[in-house]
Amino acid sequence: MIYPHESQSAEEVAGHYNSLDKYYRKLWGEHVHHGFWKTGRETVLKATEQLIDLVIETGKIERDSKVCDVGCGYGATSRYLAKKKGAEVTSLTLSQSQWQYARLHDPESTNPHYLLGDFLHNTLPSNSFDVVLSIESSEHMVDKEKFFMEVNRILKPGGIFVTCAWLSANTPAPWEIKHLLEPICREGRLPSMGSENDYRQMMASAGLSKIQFEDISSSVKKTWAICSYRVTKGFFADSSIRKLLLNKNASDRVFAKTIFRIWMAYNTKSMVYGLLSAVKPKI
Repeated sequence: MIYPHESQSAEEVAGHYNSLDKYYRKLWGEHVHHGFWKTGRETVLKATEQLIDLVIETGKIERDSKVCDVGCGYGATSRYLAKKKGAEVTSLTLSQSQWQYARLHDPESTNPHYLLGDFLHNTLPSNSFDVVLSIESSEHMVDKEKFFMEVNRILKPGGIFVTCAWLSANTPAPWEIKHLLEPICREGRLPSMGSENDYRQMMASAGLSKIQFEDISSSVKKTWAICSYRVTKGFFADSSIRKLLLNKNASDRVFAKTIFRIWMAYNTKSMVYGLLSAVKPKI
């Protein structure tokens, strides 16, 4: 497990997304997660939706499936599941800005049902969801072991857990940790970054079984080439982005540097983008 030199709290994670709220949407859109490129020619929107489709297939989500979307961001994935598959979705985010955006997107909707709060301290009923999904939110969990225990608790027996996660290589070199992985954790507000082996161990310890893993890094890393280009272009073309990046008092501006680190980490295979799934055993 990789830990940043400066510990990251849930409040700091929320603050990161609150302060960068409009920039995330401006530079990437409502889907605050990687795209999945099958041909390399898809638009960003198409690629991000293809990642959701992969999660749908892995989680066997269908009409009336009860789904918990942990770390739902702006709710775009949850809305996609509700509208395309007819799933019943409960969505959680730490970020006040993201929660407000999701609520305002469709104020009359009760599906998805958006909740503001920390999943590690949720009051969701046990044995209540067919699928729990986590698209790039497990990285932000302060206590990852408790995260997987909560996933197992709220899943119905036989229910499926699916996560897309930023992972370190299983045995990263010291230079990779020093120059890439530790700074990515610190600058990206990740309390820790696990490897495939770490996740397998924690999931099994939490009681989950039939753990499956797929490295899909090669199909998603284009995300960061596009982000790097858009940030660079935005610096010269967008005064609000330029103002943020030049503001020495804006602590989260450092994430612009992290974008380039992540791109390099994928290209050196220091970092892996993993699709993992597991099942809660039937009683």
